[in-house]
Amino acid sequence: MTKEPSKRRTNGWGIDLTYEDALGNWHNTGQSTINALLKAMDAEPGSDGPELDNGVLFLKCGEAREVGQSGSVTLESGQQIAFTTALPSDLPSGYHQIRLDNSDRPISLIVSPNKCWMPEDLSVWGWAVQLYGARSEESWGIGDFADLDRLARWSAEELGAGMMLLNPLSSATPILPQQTSPYFPTSRIFLNPLWLHIEWIEGASAATVPDWDELVRQGHELNSSPIIDRDRVFLLKMRALESLWQHVSTNAEFEAFCQARGQELERYALFCTLAEQFKSGWHGWPEQYQHPKLPDVAKFAGENGDRIRFHQWVQFLLDQQLQRCANHLALMQDLPIGVDPDGADAWAWQDYLAAGVGVGAPPDEFNTQGQSWGLPPFVPHKLHAAAYRPFIQTIRAAFRHGGGLRIDHVMGLFRLFWIPNGAPASQGGYVRYDPDEMLAIVALESERARAYVVGEDLGTVEEEAREKLTAWGVLSYRLLWFEKNDSSEYPKEALAAVTTHDLPTVAGMWSEQDVQRQRELGLNPNEASLREIRDRVQQVTGLTEDARVEDVIVRAYAYLAKAPSRILTAALDDAAVAYERPNVPATTGDQTPNWCRALPVPLEHLVQSDMARQIASALRRGK
Repeated sequence: MTKEPSKRRTNGWGIDLTYEDALGNWHNTGQSTINALLKAMDAEPGSDGPELDNGVLFLKCGEAREVGQSGSVTLESGQQIAFTTALPSDLPSGYHQIRLDNSDRPISLIVSPNKCWMPEDLSVWGWAVQLYGARSEESWGIGDFADLDRLARWSAEELGAGMMLLNPLSSATPILPQQTSPYFPTSRIFLNPLWLHIEWIEGASAATVPDWDELVRQGHELNSSPIIDRDRVFLLKMRALESLWQHVSTNAEFEAFCQARGQELERYALFCTLAEQFKSGWHGWPEQYQHPKLPDVAKFAGENGDRIRFHQWVQFLLDQQLQRCANHLALMQDLPIGVDPDGADAWAWQDYLAAGVGVGAPPDEFNTQGQSWGLPPFVPHKLHAAAYRPFIQTIRAAFRHGGGLRIDHVMGLFRLFWIPNGAPASQGGYVRYDPDEMLAIVALESERARAYVVGEDLGTVEEEAREKLTAWGVLSYRLLWFEKNDSSEYPKEALAAVTTHDLPTVAGMWSEQDVQRQRELGLNPNEASLREIRDRVQQVTGLTEDARVEDVIVRAYAYLAKAPSRILTAALDDAAVAYERPNVPATTGDQTPNWCRALPVPLEHLVQSDMARQIASALRRGK
């Protein structure tokens, strides 16, 4: 390890042989790590790299491209355009196909806009919301889409908010125990049934659901615990949904939804049905069901059509309810960096995912032991050979009914830190992707959804990566906790916030309860850096060492409001004066209830609070 500048070296498979960490130290990737990463790619040790695959071609709008042969382009619309030796420069953005006259193999052509969509005058603020914790007295133990609808309407109509950043809404495998982390989804394409507000579903009453009053009572009773019990919520809501399904008559709207979502919805519903049958993720199933193309899987689908339709219907309900919530302001979903290795997407796309490794991050200033998230990454050359279909479906779903998208760990579009299973995070290595191809897809889907994009570019970020993100119109992500410059000097092309779900709330930081909790958990916190943050907050707020937490929260957001950044967000946890952060990285559920803490006050109280109104008043920036 050295502090001296070093040149990055990368092999033909995209593995960085050297890399720089967050503290400026350079590391050599160990040979045993390189061999493990090659094995995960199905690559032979010592081989030069994957064979060149010309099955997909990328262009920007207005760009001509010499191909040296004649052929035709079939546009998404079905229109055919002949060319001689060069692709025309006036092709519309979209997913097209090229057929060369001397070849039977079609080439996928992806034509993208020059950058992501964004209104010229974008200048908004909104709450950053952990929906599960934003409960009302009408919730069934967890924040749901009715709570989101109320939050969005209140924020837009009474507080002047223009957007809302949500924790990932992605689905969990429908078995017990329920996955608690929204960043460990079974699928990034489909939604979690726990978000459904059962009372919004047509026919939800004592007339159609046995023990309806008892279900409602038990659901409301769950609100009394400060810790969310997803297992009990899941059981109650599934009982209600299964009863309602017995009375559902299919209609044109449902059929149109199923047709539009196509094979990906069918396969997801089939996975859910198989998971229920075997009460596990797919690695625990009999071998004949462990790949979606096996003949026994098709046979199982034919024998379980009604249950598969049930899961399609649940997704239809979720889609309808989310659309209803999106009527008030721009909802910005949060895209997790990966998926549960035992889940629906990993089953469906296993041919493109690396086996035996998970992504994470090397040690840095605030996570001194590094992080291992256990999420299987796409193999770069296999993803390219698939014309990026899994990635396209993922991005498109993340934009659905949204006005924006936050890409968690946006550096994953450039490189990911692969860690061999069972190895410490320090023994991982970086693997490179093609960022221009990935960002071209993000820009195209952004244009189609008319939704802006924010890239969470915290941690170890190469400067050339930030430059490329800016060129593609991806907003940066800036935090008061980390920024040393005055907030008036934050970049305009950014989302600015005080904290995130993985960092202390204002109350937790100011009271020092958060650092004390880290000590109790044996996390070896960087106390000098945390103290520096507290001192800086005291300085910029102009408060004394013993100031009230409530005053610090208001002053911190008043300071943030000076930022020229296009988007400002406030953690709803801060409006509720929460001391505990939603998630403590590098811990397990046995140590602390990550992703399970409800806000300390119900929505009915929060929407009447002076704290929320004072934060909103500051962040409206004089509007």
